[in-house]
Amino acid sequence: MALDLMQLLPPDWRDAMKPHLDPDTVASLSAFVEGEYAAHPVYPPLRDLFSAFRLCPYDAARVLILGQDPYHKAGQAHGLSFSVRRGVTVPPSLRNVFKELRDDLGVQPPAHGELTGWAEQGVLLLNAVLTVRSGTPTAHAGKGWEHFTDAAIRALDAKDSRVVFVLWGGYARKKAGLVTGAHHVVLEAGHPSPMNPRGFLGSRPFSKIDAALAEAGLAPIRWA
Repeated sequence: MALDLMQLLPPDWRDAMKPHLDPDTVASLSAFVEGEYAAHPVYPPLRDLFSAFRLCPYDAARVLILGQDPYHKAGQAHGLSFSVRRGVTVPPSLRNVFKELRDDLGVQPPAHGELTGWAEQGVLLLNAVLTVRSGTPTAHAGKGWEHFTDAAIRALDAKDSRVVFVLWGGYARKKAGLVTGAHHVVLEAGHPSPMNPRGFLGSRPFSKIDAALAEAGLAPIRWA
């Protein structure tokens, strides 16, 4: 049976994204993804492919944190941008995210890098490209995932309630033009990678997210 990405999506997200998707592009992407999983080690595991959507229902989504593509080493990616499961070494970019969280809100870095707790509060931890071949960063860029995840961003933009769009790094910041609703907030900063020595640390994104939510009468995120 051929892989159908739309059938793997939770129904609420499927309904919200469908108006923004081209069926032929999705069919081509589905065939490509199926072939890659069959021929190579691909991350995240297929069962975790849409974890971000499953853990953060469409109606509950109020923050988007956009990454580029999944971690490309075994055992790291599990379907949430920047996140790794408990027991996996915290990657350098996420260490910088935790450092900024400490400096911004006084939240001490946890001993693990699993961000499931954020997702369950309405933070969509989405990568622009949702799969990667082992050891080959950006190997699945330009294959249709960008069209698919742009549809998720457009679906969030269509919400009547405020969504805070958090775009870190040049790749993510290119998506700012997809946000057209005047009631939404876009927060941009440099990428948290240690290879980017400035532009992220000191940007205070977490307090800005909470302030934007409070302004719209929405509860803050429990970041700890």
